[in-house]
Amino acid sequence: MSELTIFTVNLSQIAHETIDGEVVIIHLKSGTYYSLQNVGASIWNLLENGANVTEIIAQITHQYEGNRNEIENAVNRLISELQEENLIEAATGEDHIHKSRLKIATEVHAEKPPFQTPVLEKYDDMQDLLLLDPIHEVDETGWPHRQEPN
Repeated sequence: MSELTIFTVNLSQIAHETIDGEVVIIHLKSGTYYSLQNVGASIWNLLENGANVTEIIAQITHQYEGNRNEIENAVNRLISELQEENLIEAATGEDHIHKSRLKIATEVHAEKPPFQTPVLEKYDDMQDLLLLDPIHEVDETGWPHRQEPN
């Protein structure tokens, strides 16, 4: 992966929400859900706002106290894991044009929280229930319009 690669959230396959600093992600096709907290939630927010890998590493390095190499490795690992789970994808075509709304903070804070390696927590205990959700029975017009049988 290039340091300038921009990723987009795979909105065609997932739904996500940030609640009290935790990102909850539901993969709509598999019924698997995920959780990202702390540093992981910060990285997700940066991805969602169009930051490239270099910008993400710079922001996390600025935001947390830690070794830059450790941060860089952890960011790259998490991004790879998010890709493997089909939660994000490399931007292509028009999306590849850098549209970052990110402003890297430059002010120095007295104390930064310590960097903790982000963990993508994966749960499959509710797959059956999540796949029963009526949203899976709709077409592109959305819910609550049921899809017509073929």
